[in-house]
Amino acid sequence: MLPVYLEEISSTLSGTCFKLTKPQIPVAELAEAGFQAIETGMTEGHPCFVANNGRLGFGVHEYLSYAPETASPVRLVWLAAHRSRAAFTAGVGIEYESFLREELGEQTLNRFAATLRDQGLDPDDYLLIPVHPWQWWNKLSVTFAAEVAQRRLVCLGEGDDEYLAQQSIRTFFNKSAPEKHYVKTALSVLNMGFMRGLSAAYMEATPAINDWLAQLVDNDPVLKSTGLSVIRERAAVGYRHLEYEAATDRYSPYRKMLAALWRESPVPALQEGESLATMASLVHVDHAGASFAGALIERSGLSPVEWLRRYLRAYFTPLLHSFYAYDLVYMPHGENVILVLKDGAVQRAIYKDIAEEIAVLDPQAVLPPAVERIRVEVPEDKKLLSIFTDVFDCFFRFLAADLADEGVLGEEDFWRTVAESVREYQESTPELADKFRQYDMFAPEFALSCLNRLQLRDNKQMVDLADPSGALQLVGNLKNPIAGL
Repeated sequence: MLPVYLEEISSTLSGTCFKLTKPQIPVAELAEAGFQAIETGMTEGHPCFVANNGRLGFGVHEYLSYAPETASPVRLVWLAAHRSRAAFTAGVGIEYESFLREELGEQTLNRFAATLRDQGLDPDDYLLIPVHPWQWWNKLSVTFAAEVAQRRLVCLGEGDDEYLAQQSIRTFFNKSAPEKHYVKTALSVLNMGFMRGLSAAYMEATPAINDWLAQLVDNDPVLKSTGLSVIRERAAVGYRHLEYEAATDRYSPYRKMLAALWRESPVPALQEGESLATMASLVHVDHAGASFAGALIERSGLSPVEWLRRYLRAYFTPLLHSFYAYDLVYMPHGENVILVLKDGAVQRAIYKDIAEEIAVLDPQAVLPPAVERIRVEVPEDKKLLSIFTDVFDCFFRFLAADLADEGVLGEEDFWRTVAESVREYQESTPELADKFRQYDMFAPEFALSCLNRLQLRDNKQMVDLADPSGALQLVGNLKNPIAGL
């Protein structure tokens, strides 16, 4: 494992060097830029991890073509996958033919159908799957060669729309038509503790899980009052290679080579004057040592504490309420949250990457059968780590340090504001008082979860998403920064 980890560090440093050679954009300018300019302009995504940009499998030319910081437009490759081995699932109100027509356009669909007919094949026998170009040229065309030879898979060429890779590497934003869906693809590249494939079996329940969460958010007055929304993964498609499945277990990357999903774009829901930024951008610091968060505060005209209060209400309060009211936890790191901004101030938060990341920790919770897989068993004393580790240790501490280093807001004032936001939430929901005592946000300490040790131990499957607590490496304790405040 160690040599691979060292290679990931080398690759991460190589990517950092590329970012440093780009034209440097001051954060004051970036704060007024568009969504994708911010996405491709930030230098940090997961500061808690040392080897956070491994991308093992990309050569130099592929890095320049597909890494988000290069902002290179990408056209996806489309495959026709025989229905005998492929499955398309969708959320409520989505129908395959009309959905693909909206995403691809009539002209492109007709071109793909003609390609199949020219080979004597019936388009009705196939489902269309978008594929990362790297995945086609480096994996599928070789590893799935027999499927291609037997025409269970047929390469149809590139689509017409141009996309931009997002911070998560395998997810693409539609540059040609921003109101269209994101496309998330399978990518057999090793990056930050996982081979970034997509499981065809996992994809089948993805739309149902997203619809369930969206309905929960819509029906909860506390969550609605914060402005929270989720961008749903509305449709998914996957191809199952029966021979590889027979030869492997469920963790195998061979089961995760050919699948994709479509996630809603946040663009159509924007109101006049609003803009978007992935939350990871808040810990971006420019070449002069100025923070992006500080630039947003300056632009907003608000005091740093008031700006922080609004941000916490939009992002943090929904996490607290989901945990205490529903035993529901997310993976709420910066790349999984989009902030809606207006003149630099946070208006509301959008959660994404739902189906693979959320979990219900209550063994007695009533869940629809299609959603049952998100139920996980976590020991009582580890449940609150979903906030202490994922939010406090992995994000807030970096944001607090950046603002303090810049002289914008002292760390004690930062954490006092966080404590006040917790108390404000608790006072507004007295019916949950027993849960607040059971899971104490103001406990003196919490267990230190060593995330880099997870990657060192197994850099291809850092965590089993079905048993996230089983992988934890706990060493000592950290002082709770809001204890006593």
